[in-house]
Amino acid sequence: MKIEGIIKTCHAQSECIAGSVAADNLSEMSTTAEGNYVITRFCSTKTRSVIASMDDYLMNIIVAEEVCESPAQTGKISGEKGIINPD
Repeated sequence: MKIEGIIKTCHAQSECIAGSVAADNLSEMSTTAEGNYVITRFCSTKTRSVIASMDDYLMNIIVAEEVCESPAQTGKISGEKGIINPD
């Protein structure tokens, strides 16, 4: 049996997030950024592998989003006191 799936999530920093999570992809996974979306495709013959991979991936996407959309990554920190610019 072949199991295939796609997870598509929307992010302001999709390129950064896709690059971050793609580093942990297994051989049966591929991740790309398309516009504001991160798209990851899964394919395997083992149900447990797909479930474990999807679980890991979803946790990784949460961490990547926190890192990629932090003020330090978006360039919105200025000054020595770390004041965030409103724009």
